[in-house]
Amino acid sequence: MKLFKRKQPQHSTRHFAVCGILEIDGKILFVRHTYGAAKDKILIPGGYVKEKELPTKAVEREFFEETSVVCKTRDIYSVQFKSEEWCIVFTLDYVSGEAKSDGYENSEVLLLTVDEALARDDITNMSRVILKAYKENKKGLPAGDYVAKSCTKDNYVIFGV
Repeated sequence: MKLFKRKQPQHSTRHFAVCGILEIDGKILFVRHTYGAAKDKILIPGGYVKEKELPTKAVEREFFEETSVVCKTRDIYSVQFKSEEWCIVFTLDYVSGEAKSDGYENSEVLLLTVDEALARDDITNMSRVILKAYKENKKGLPAGDYVAKSCTKDNYVIFGV
């Protein structure tokens, strides 16, 4: 009798995405995407979560990589679920940096008011839906102070409590 070793599942982080709403002087930060379904469209910045990376750190990293802006996660604004992936939408606080394109994933960085963005026909549908809701209610689920005993603030965060 031949025994077969069970193959370990391979995990892909391409199923876990983040993006964020960052206001700078009353305007929202957008990027013009250079590839995929959103090519040539403007959208709120974001990307995929790396293995063993908290989504809060991923969105802060993605903003810096794509726009040179340092920001800090404030709230979870919404969550999108698909059968094959999820995307957490955060609201962020501006810390520092001058917004500029990375010249790779995006070709342009824009600062637009919500109304200016909603009036455009080159904005992605997801960004449009998020901004419509954001215009009506800017509140999200804030991060709580609780940290599980087996964790640290570096590897744990809970929202809404």
